Amino acid sequence: MLVQLAIRDIVLIDRLELDFSAGMTVLTGETGAGKSILLDAFSLALGGRGDGSLVRAGQQQGQVTAVFDPPMDHPARQIAADQEISVDGDLILRRVQMADGRSRAYVNDQAVSVQTLRAIGRELVEIHGQHDDRALADPALHRALVDAFGGLDPQAESTRSAHVQWRRAENLLRDEREKIELARREADYLRHSFDELSKLRPEPGEEERLAGERAAMQQAEKVFGDLRDAQDTVAGDRSPLALLSGVLRRLDRRQSQAPALIDPCLQALDAALNALDHAQQVLDQALRDARFDPRELERVEERLFALRAAARKYGAPVESLSALAERIAGELSTLDASESRLKQLEVERTAAEAEFRKCCAALSKARKKAAADLDKAVNAELPPLKLERARFSTQITPDEAGANADGAEKIEFWVQTNPGARPGPMMKVASGGELSRFMLALKVVLADRGSAPTLVFDEIDSGAGGAVADAIGQRLARLAEKVQVLTVTHAPQVAARAGKHLRISKDLADKGARAATSVAPLEDHHRLEEIARMLSGATITDEARAAAARLMDGAD
Repeated sequence: MLVQLAIRDIVLIDRLELDFSAGMTVLTGETGAGKSILLDAFSLALGGRGDGSLVRAGQQQGQVTAVFDPPMDHPARQIAADQEISVDGDLILRRVQMADGRSRAYVNDQAVSVQTLRAIGRELVEIHGQHDDRALADPALHRALVDAFGGLDPQAESTRSAHVQWRRAENLLRDEREKIELARREADYLRHSFDELSKLRPEPGEEERLAGERAAMQQAEKVFGDLRDAQDTVAGDRSPLALLSGVLRRLDRRQSQAPALIDPCLQALDAALNALDHAQQVLDQALRDARFDPRELERVEERLFALRAAARKYGAPVESLSALAERIAGELSTLDASESRLKQLEVERTAAEAEFRKCCAALSKARKKAAADLDKAVNAELPPLKLERARFSTQITPDEAGANADGAEKIEFWVQTNPGARPGPMMKVASGGELSRFMLALKVVLADRGSAPTLVFDEIDSGAGGAVADAIGQRLARLAEKVQVLTVTHAPQVAARAGKHLRISKDLADKGARAATSVAPLEDHHRLEEIARMLSGATITDEARAAAARLMDGAD
């Protein structure tokens, strides 16, 4: 509930600190005293629309702080926790409004967006007035109120969960169908590619190995050619062996004629022939060791060129061709298995939809019963509010085609204000005064279900008097047994039933230079005087005091 409200430099309010308690608190005062200003300031702290005109004249900024102590499991704490705000103690909502129109929002002294402040404030406080339709305008809220009244939140959550599962199954089925259709369009290409790569049979590291072999064989080819030329020179047609042998034989025949000259030459030529013979043997061995095979080089080059051509064709490195073949094989395998997978997904989708429809049907049945009970309870509250000829009804319109996470029906509150009149949506049919009383009847019935912990009523008794005002006061007091109620009122019958009474007045400050709004708690005699003033006007008579005393005694 609201524990404290502090306002500084907002319109006519200079400094104001108010403490609140459980039960029903009324705020009364003369017209123009500043009751609306107080509520505007409170709304600002709850994330309401800011405006530079709210700042007190002559000041740069105004500030409103509202302190709440909701239960630890209250949704407002969860919203704050989601923003990484400490929620161990009270929730302190603060709004700083600048005169230039800018504003800043804080929760527990941590800066937040106005949207976050508004979300937290919406969970903590509901503000209702004769011309305020926020609580009743949205049919989505009507559905939530019916669920809250009937205790159907677990069923509604089960329906939402079933809807999520159904949509998930729908999405999986759609994605599988799209994948199969794409695979079918590419199936021929995939099969051709797989056949080509299967025949090629690329191996990891093969390109590097083949390139190395090719380079080595190309080098060997050049070496082999040079060795072969050397062999031809030493032992081929151009070999000097025959010439040297002929020279050696001629000199050998002349050896006896000039031994001193010829012997050294014979020795040298014999050594040369031996060296050439050795060179021939070495060259022969080198050629045998080279073992160069042009056909092997051709085979290696053909394989290497085939691999690189496939890499260019498929836009992938040669090293990845093997993985590509495996992936294509997997896609083809998936395509073959997709039909059975598709059938399984269709079965799962059908089952999920059936479960969702089942949940919707059960929820719809429960909502019809809860709506009937709600109608009965609200209509029982109408006669004392002088709406005995009116009827409240909850219209449930089946909507199977538009079924969603919230169910398979549209729910809206309707009223019939007079017999014979055409029923219609409450916001369109009921007048301002009637709307406020319908709303009050609803809030009384839903006090402990689907309600914020603090309810603010801004002159919902406007235009009501006598028995109607007393009936309004009774119902506000009943509400206050379950939630905190703050009400601005001009009806003494309502004020007499309050547990706490605050009087709002406008006085002159700064030696009469400016007006300022003040709020004073009233007890005993002063409270009786205020209620008597509300009964009689400017001049308080003894009769008015006696009537006020009777109202207070009757309320007690």
